[in-house]
Amino acid sequence: MEYIPVGRYSLKATFLGYQPVPISGIIVSSAKEVILNFEMEESSVKVKEVVVTASKKGEARNEMATVSARTFLLEETSRYAGSRTDPARMASNFAGVQGTDDSDNEIVIRGNSSLGLLWRLEGVNIPNPNHFAVAGTTSGAVNIINSKVLDNSDFYTGAFPAEYGNGVAGVFDLRMRNGNNEKHEFTGQFGFLGTELAAEGPISKQNSSSYLVTYRYSTLKLFDALNIKIGTSAVPQYQDAAFKVNFPGKKGSTFSVFGVGGKSAINILVSTYDKPTDEIYGEKNKDQYFGSAMGVVGASYTKSLNDKTFIKAVVAHSADKSYSHHLLVYRDSSYAVDSLVEKMRFTYIQQKTSFNFFINHKFSSKVNLKTGFFTDQYFFNLIDSNRNASTYKFEKRNDFKGTSGLLQPYVQFKIKPSDKLTFTTGLHAQYFLLNGSSSIEPRAGMRWNITAKKILSAGIGMHSQMQPTYIYFNRKMDANGNYYLPNKNTGFTRSLHYVAGYEIILSDQLHIKTEIYYQHLYEVPVDTFRSSFSLLNQGTSYGRFFPDKLTNKGAGTNYGAELTFEKFFSRSFFFMFTASLFDSNYKGSDGVERNTDFNEGLATNLLGAKEYKIGKHKNSVLTTGTKITWAGGGRYSPADITASNAAGELIAVDSLRNSLKFKNYFRWDINLGLRVNRKKITHEIGLDLINILNTKNMLTLTYDPDSRNPSKNPIREDYQLGFLPLFYYKIDF
Repeated sequence: MEYIPVGRYSLKATFLGYQPVPISGIIVSSAKEVILNFEMEESSVKVKEVVVTASKKGEARNEMATVSARTFLLEETSRYAGSRTDPARMASNFAGVQGTDDSDNEIVIRGNSSLGLLWRLEGVNIPNPNHFAVAGTTSGAVNIINSKVLDNSDFYTGAFPAEYGNGVAGVFDLRMRNGNNEKHEFTGQFGFLGTELAAEGPISKQNSSSYLVTYRYSTLKLFDALNIKIGTSAVPQYQDAAFKVNFPGKKGSTFSVFGVGGKSAINILVSTYDKPTDEIYGEKNKDQYFGSAMGVVGASYTKSLNDKTFIKAVVAHSADKSYSHHLLVYRDSSYAVDSLVEKMRFTYIQQKTSFNFFINHKFSSKVNLKTGFFTDQYFFNLIDSNRNASTYKFEKRNDFKGTSGLLQPYVQFKIKPSDKLTFTTGLHAQYFLLNGSSSIEPRAGMRWNITAKKILSAGIGMHSQMQPTYIYFNRKMDANGNYYLPNKNTGFTRSLHYVAGYEIILSDQLHIKTEIYYQHLYEVPVDTFRSSFSLLNQGTSYGRFFPDKLTNKGAGTNYGAELTFEKFFSRSFFFMFTASLFDSNYKGSDGVERNTDFNEGLATNLLGAKEYKIGKHKNSVLTTGTKITWAGGGRYSPADITASNAAGELIAVDSLRNSLKFKNYFRWDINLGLRVNRKKITHEIGLDLINILNTKNMLTLTYDPDSRNPSKNPIREDYQLGFLPLFYYKIDF
C-alpha cells in the first residue's frame, strides 16, 4: 500500500479458510517503510463464505500455546514508560512478573528465581543476552539484544508447550525481523544510554533478499559529567551489534543468517576514593575489575515440502565470557590506602554449538503435529582462584576444560474439534551427557471459546532444568589432598505447573484476563548438611556461589492469582493494569519451610500512554506516557555481626533466613516524546523520567565497617536508584 498518511493504524488480515489476524498500533512515518508479516491459523471448519469476527490481540504466535503466554508486541511494549528500550524491562510489566530491582533487569516469574528463565533467539537456546552478566545468571544491567532488530515475539510464564525445555519458570522466545527488501533505510540515535546506528535494505530486489544491521556503543560518561547518580561513580562501558540477512528461495524455502553479540566492562576502584561512599555496586573494601561478553551467530533454513508439511533447521554457535579480578584495599586510621592485596581472579568461557530441527505436518484442519529435537554441545574453560582467609593461600575453586552435551527431543499435537475448542498435548525429553540426568516431561493444554467474548483456558506440564554449569565443576580437596568435583552428579531441578485462565473480551480493544496457578518444585539442589540454602534463592545478585556439596532433596511451592486489564492502542491511547497476588516458599536441607527471596506477595503495574497529532498538517506527534509500580518489599535475613566481622562480609543468621521484609516498593515513571515527520526524514526526541518522585526503595544490606569507629554497626542499608532522567534523539532517513 502506498500514499498512506503518517500516523498510527490497525490492520486485520483475512483469508478464506483461515482465522483473521489483527495487528494494532502500526506506526507509519515519513522515513521508514512498514513491512508486516501475518502468521495465520487454519480454520477447523470449511465454509463457502467468510464471516469476519474479532480475534484476540496479544495472543502468542506459537499455535501450541493455550495458557500463560502472550505476544511481546514491540509497538506496544516500546511505549512502556521506564523500560529504557530494554526487552527484559518491558516484559517486567506483564502479570506474574516482578520488576522491582532498578539496578538489574532480571525477570522473576511467579516467585521463581530468574535462573529458571529460558532465553531463545531465532529458534535456538542462547546464553544470558545481557551486559554485565555474571556466570550462572540470566540477567544483567542492559540487554544486549537491541529492540530495533526484534519482531513480535512470545513470552511464557508457565505450562509452556513441549518444544521448550531446560527451564522451570518461563521462556522469552525472541524473533528478529527481516530488513526492508525494497528500500535502503538508516537510523541514528544519540542519548544518555549511548550512540546507536542501524541500517537495512534490499540485497537483491529480484529475489526480495534483505539485510538488517545495528551497532550500539555506550560509556555512560554523560551521567558522571552531569552528576546524575547511577549507583556507582565508576563508568560502565558496553557495546553490542546485531545483524540478519534473509534470502527467500524457490518453492517455499527461506535461508537466513543472523548474529547478536556484545561486551561490557566496569572497574570499581575504591582505592581511589578519599572518603567512604554509599554506592550500591561493588564492595567497600575491594578494587574490582569486571567484564562480560556474549555472542551467537547462526543460520536457519525453512522449506515447505507441500501444502501440509514444512521443515525448519537452525544451526548456531554461541559463546559467553565473564571475568573478574579483586584486590583487597587496606587503609590506615586516616583513610589513606596502606596496601592492596590480591584476593580473587576468575575467567569463565563457555561455548556451545546448537542444532535445532523440526517438522510441522497438518494431517487435517483439525489435527496438527510438530516434532523435532535440540542438541547442544558445550565447551568449557573455567578457572577461578581465591585467597583463603584463614591460610592466606590461593585455592582453585574451578579448574576445568572439557565438553558435554544436552539432548532435547519433543513431540506435540494440536487438536481442534471446532474453531471454539483446542487441545494440545506433547512430550519433552531431556538428557545431560555429563552425569546422565534425564527426564520425560508430559505437557497438555486446553482453550475453549465459550462465546465470542469469553475464553476458558488451562494447562499442565512437567518441566526440568540443569544447574548453572560452573556449579558442576566446583573443586574440593579430600582428606588425601586430591581434588574432586562434589557437584558433578547434581540432577535437574524439576517442576510441575498447573494453570487455569479466564478471559473476557469487552471489545476488540478492551480485554480482561485472569489466571490462577500452582507450581510444585522438587528435587531442588540443597546442602547435604542441615541449612537453609537452596538453589531456588540464587541468581539475584552480581555474585556467584560455591556450595560445598549438593543433593537433590529440596522443594518449593509457588501459587497465586493474576489479573490483566488492558486496552490495546486505539484512538490515540492505551492503558494496562496488571496485578499479582502470590506466595512463594521453599524447604532447604533442614526441612523448614521459609519464604523464598522473591516472595514479595504483591506486584502491580499501571501503565498508560496518549498521543497527540500536532503541527499545521498534523504530521507530527507528541507522545506522553506514565507507569506506576507498587509491590511488596523484598525479603531479607538478619545479619550475624560476629560471623560477618570474622568473614569480612555479610553473613546472615541461617535459621532466620528471609524472616524480615523491606518496606513496600513504589516507583512512578513518566516519558515524553516528539516525532516530527518531514519529507523522507523523521526526527524523534524522547525523555524518560524514571522514579520522578525520587522514592527511596530498599535494595539490600551491605557489610561496611567503619575503621575509624569500630563500635559502629557494620551493616548498612543500601537503597536503589533515585531519580534518573534519560534523553535521546533519533533520526530515520
